[in-house]
Amino acid sequence: MAAISLVMAVTTLPRSGPYCQSGCVVYPYTDAAAFVPRDYLWMYPAIVLTLLALVLVECIHSQLPPSRELLSRIGVAFTIMGGAILVVDYAIQLTFIQLALLIGETEGLSPWTQYNPHGIFIALENVGYVLINVAFTFIGIAMLRMPRRLWRAAGWIFALGGALTLMLLVFYGGFYRVRLDYRFEVTAILITWLVLIVAPVLLSIAFLRRREPVSDQHTRHLEISRS
Repeated sequence: MAAISLVMAVTTLPRSGPYCQSGCVVYPYTDAAAFVPRDYLWMYPAIVLTLLALVLVECIHSQLPPSRELLSRIGVAFTIMGGAILVVDYAIQLTFIQLALLIGETEGLSPWTQYNPHGIFIALENVGYVLINVAFTFIGIAMLRMPRRLWRAAGWIFALGGALTLMLLVFYGGFYRVRLDYRFEVTAILITWLVLIVAPVLLSIAFLRRREPVSDQHTRHLEISRS
């Protein structure tokens, strides 16, 4: 789901802001109706991905030893907060902004639209992805002492991805200041989704390796019954 979201987002051209090259939508962004629903399609898998990320961190938390539960529980809490913000943010775009653009109810819409590079949509995304990457940092640190190598590797990916995103927030905020626009948002999404592509693959392999083959289980049950 992260890979699908990433591909769909990358292939959705920026229509405004610093990365727009031509045919840009300008304030008050009412011309964006021409790009509905194409520019909003990536948000559907993004919502599903956000919900799956909540499930993922809960599954990780359930597998950690008691000595690491505090770190992972903090990670779960931050994921819930960040995920809730992102789901609400995307849901507003899909259920309210799209419809308002199509039927021409555009008065007062400019702060809410995704085409406003310093609007409410970008602000909520920034907050949501910052919280999720704080969660990644805690979850990753909690996984670093796991006995299995793949778990530790996934932990490093979570921790480094989260720490990198938070450092870039400071860098982008200090460098661009009031002209931050959606520069950090794009970077945060890219890092977050790459983490959610790579780390779960490693964890899936780790879980598969833990599973005992059915034939081995059957043989062991036979030996127990005979004894």
